[in-house]
Order: sequence, then structure tokens, then C-alpha cells
Amino acid sequence: MDTKIIKETFERDGYVLIPGFLDTDEVTEIIQNFERVIAHVTPNMPREKVFFEDETDPSTLKQLIDIDRYDPFFNDILNKGKFKDIAGFLLADDVIGKTLEYFNKPPRIGKPTPPHQDGYYFMLKPSVAVTMWMALEPADEENGCVRYIKGSHLTGMRPHGRTTTLGFSQQILDYGSADVDKEIPIRAKPGDLLIHHSLTIHTAGRNNSTTRSRKALGLIYFGVSAKEDVEAKAAYQRKLQEERIGGNALTG
Repeated sequence: MDTKIIKETFERDGYVLIPGFLDTDEVTEIIQNFERVIAHVTPNMPREKVFFEDETDPSTLKQLIDIDRYDPFFNDILNKGKFKDIAGFLLADDVIGKTLEYFNKPPRIGKPTPPHQDGYYFMLKPSVAVTMWMALEPADEENGCVRYIKGSHLTGMRPHGRTTTLGFSQQILDYGSADVDKEIPIRAKPGDLLIHHSLTIHTAGRNNSTTRSRKALGLIYFGVSAKEDVEAKAAYQRKLQEERIGGNALTG
């Protein structure tokens, strides 16, 4: 895609899909390093950074948070190269890599992601930030692809409240059938990159497949012009960790 079209689409719709952002070899390298991290790094990561659909079953791993803090390969992916470059281009700002994550919806048991706006979690003024989600496996309606409401980044922050979804503690409280009717499912192939604004409303379905997982790479970037309420966010995260609900905002 032409960079002009990418930026125009992002600014108009609040999200953009860039097909083939990484090639097959690059995707394979990401997958192999996630497998290495899962086997050798996660045992030493804090409990609140690792989420399972079933705590008693390691095969149900659904989310890893802040992998960049524990592994140099993924620190480089977040802070060097084209992910960071495209974030800065879309925000028209210098950017800071905030986190890199692993997502999965295991077959049959992968739960839906509640509708939300990432900016609610970020606590930024102004809300200058982007979230990236890159498919590591084919994603579609059956196994829980991401769904967006086009243009919702232009209509402000909706009221949010608690959920019981592990890893996603907040959802839009007044989300109704009119919103559901506007959802646009985004099918993605390995290497396809979705980028959305921090105010864009998004959600994802459950994994109804009996055989296919839905693994993905996630990254968050803040513009340096955005100011973070560090104390409020730290207090919020402490509360979530105590309750073992989790509080990250990427679309899972």
C-alpha cells in the first residue's frame, strides 16, 4: 500500500490493514522466538504477565505482557525498525514503544474480547497512541478476528466498566445492538498488520474453531506529545493485579 493511502485510511477510519507488512521469513522468525520465550523465558516472568484460559493447562496460554522487558529479541522488535517507524509516521510524532505482547485464542475455548477503547487504559492527555496487531496465523470470523467500528476514534471516549474477561478488565458499558451492527470483521493472513488509534472501538469474537488457534503479535506506541498520568495508572494496575483480572488493552 502507498504510504499516503495508509495514512489517509488511518486518519479517516481510525484503523488500517497493511497486508504483508512482514514477509514469510520474518513471520517465521517471530514465531520461532515466541516459541523460545514460551519455553524458556515465561517460567521466570512475573505471574501477572502470563495469562492462561485454564491455569492448570499450559497449552491454553492466551497472553504474555511486556515481553520486551524480558527478552532482547523482542525489545529490538518493539524499539527498532519498521514497527516503530510506521507508528511515528501515522501519529506524526516521535514515539515511545510501551509494550510488546503475545496473543492467542486456543481452539474451542478462546473467549471473546469485550468492546473497548485502548485509550481508556492508557490514561493519556491527549490520547496520541496506536496499537498494532499482527497475525501469526490466519484470522477470520470463525477463530475470532478483530472487529472495528469505523470512524469511532472521532467520537470521543465511551464509558467503560469492569468485565470478568482475563486480561481485559474494562469494556464499553453502553455498547448495544446499533454498535454491533457497525462492527467490521477484519480477516488477516500471517504477516498482515492492523494498526488502530487509541480511541478506536474494537472487539474480537470467541474462537469457535475446533482445530485452529489464533496467534498474534501486539505492540503499543505512545506519542511523546501525550502525557501519562503515571500515579493513577500505577494504582489502577496494582488493583488489577491484586484481583488477578489483568489490565492490558491490546485486542486479544
